[in-house]
Amino acid sequence: MQKINHLGVAVASLEEALPHYRDVLGMSYQGTEEVPEQRVRVAFLQIGESKIELLEPTSADSPIAKFLEKNGSGIHHIAYEVDDIAETLAGLEQKGVRLIDRLPRQGAHGAKIAFIHPKSTGGILTEICEVDH
Repeated sequence: MQKINHLGVAVASLEEALPHYRDVLGMSYQGTEEVPEQRVRVAFLQIGESKIELLEPTSADSPIAKFLEKNGSGIHHIAYEVDDIAETLAGLEQKGVRLIDRLPRQGAHGAKIAFIHPKSTGGILTEICEVDH
């Protein structure tokens, strides 16, 4: 694992949450993207080498909608960047780590992503991602 790529923060409304991060905290807004496969809209904010991704559900059955219903707004996941996601997933599985995704899927900005089950990470939903620079 190379670095923390981003923190995913679940919010009910990008329109309401974005001004706090952009205008109050002074983070650099990098744009918004919809990820239909995940049923989410994502606003990207740069902070140093890492990003904050604000996650707004686009449907009631979205994983983010379910998270908000259960927990309210807050940190949804932490994402670590890796060089080779397939190799990383294979290595984690060999070590007995419980994976949500055994194969990578498409994430925002064209990244390959996969999630590790919180039961293998001390209760923290963990994403690994491979990005093209």
